[in-house]
Amino acid sequence: MTGNQEQFEIKFRLTDGSDIGPKSFPAATSIATLKESILAQWPKDKENVPRTIKDLKLISAGKILENNKTVGECQSQSPLCDTPGTVTTMHVVVQPPTTDKDKKAANDAAHHKCGCVIL
Repeated sequence: MTGNQEQFEIKFRLTDGSDIGPKSFPAATSIATLKESILAQWPKDKENVPRTIKDLKLISAGKILENNKTVGECQSQSPLCDTPGTVTTMHVVVQPPTTDKDKKAANDAAHHKCGCVIL
């Protein structure tokens, strides 16, 4: 069986312990597509709701998965599951949205660097 024909059963574990899925995905599915699927199925009653795929991080086997990789590439680099035919659990982390106040504080910190010189 070639990597492109392989299917992965994946469920997504949210930070509160609830799950989305499992659902079957072909090995050629990108991580960005997985994130889009998560956004579409995100429970409406959750407090920390992601707005875009940039708000999500997927973690599998202790590694953060990159949007431009496919499920098959992630499997070949670091196995997502040890036993074929089992459900793979990926952990979903939502990055809190940055507020204007956070951006201003970061910008202020960058502009107020110490220019002291010790002679």
